[in-house]
Amino acid sequence: MLHSIDSEILFLQQEDVIKAGLLDMKHVLATVEKTYELMGKGLIKNPPKVRTRIPDDEDWQSFFNSMPCYIGGDVNIAGIKWAAESKKNAHTPGIPYGIDITILSDPETVLPFCILDGTLITAMRTSAVGGLLAKYTAPSHTETAALVGAGVIGQTMIMAVCEAIPTLKTIYLCDLDLPKAEAVAAEYQSKYDVEIIPTSDSKAAALKSQLIVTETTARKPFVDQSWLTPGCGLVSMASNEVELDVVRAADVICIDYWKQMITYNGKAVAQLYEMGELTQDGVSELGDLVLGNKSGRTSDDQFVFATSMGIGALDIMVGYELYKKASEMGIGTKVKLWDKPLWE
Repeated sequence: MLHSIDSEILFLQQEDVIKAGLLDMKHVLATVEKTYELMGKGLIKNPPKVRTRIPDDEDWQSFFNSMPCYIGGDVNIAGIKWAAESKKNAHTPGIPYGIDITILSDPETVLPFCILDGTLITAMRTSAVGGLLAKYTAPSHTETAALVGAGVIGQTMIMAVCEAIPTLKTIYLCDLDLPKAEAVAAEYQSKYDVEIIPTSDSKAAALKSQLIVTETTARKPFVDQSWLTPGCGLVSMASNEVELDVVRAADVICIDYWKQMITYNGKAVAQLYEMGELTQDGVSELGDLVLGNKSGRTSDDQFVFATSMGIGALDIMVGYELYKKASEMGIGTKVKLWDKPLWE
């Protein structure tokens, strides 16, 4: 780390983080895997995200999440992700649905040294977590996958599962808006040696697939046990996607981070915890899977359920990699908090 008293901050706009290599999913997957390795070793402090929903929790129209963390080990940086979404943006041309900012800070002097666009980081690292969960929970030699949702995360999920599951041959890209799925499939078809089939029938696609990944904005659960085939793997990336009986039917339950997962009642795992049906001992956390302390799947006959909420440490780790690369490349805009602080 820098450990200087210089108040200089490198600002990286979205175009800069792309130049610095953010869209390299293979590298993002490796960075995400290292993050969970450090998490499993207890080297990361990552309190659950704090949510502010407007106007209220039940009928929110926009929200802000505060996601601070400290990453130790050979990284030794602190940071925070300020994550926000607006339903209005979904229908407003020229602005993303979600808008995120990442701030990296020196843990010794507490000075920020980089502020960068976090919107694309979110999209890439979210799907990288999904890809990592699939890597540890999908049946061996998985050849077919159904990705439910063709939005931004649906696009980056194609990248993630293609990198994480090298045996993959067919992807069913599902969306109620079939033209959207068709457009995304056409865009990514030439980028990977995988057949991408757009469809609006998610359940039919799931029944033909060994791996199911849901990345939707559903307001109520839509996946029930009739979607499942023997030995399949199901990765749910969002809330309100799966019926409780789906999780109850799982032979193995894998999650990214227990302490945060149980704070959000939109997650089926959190609901089962509140009902006294599930404890931390009943799940495998991603950090333990990466370290080999627990298994995600021990047999192709098992139905494995996996789910994620994402942690701020992912954004900080990916952001730090981009900062280092941008510094090497000499890109970004330098600004200062002060020339000389008024009060010391």
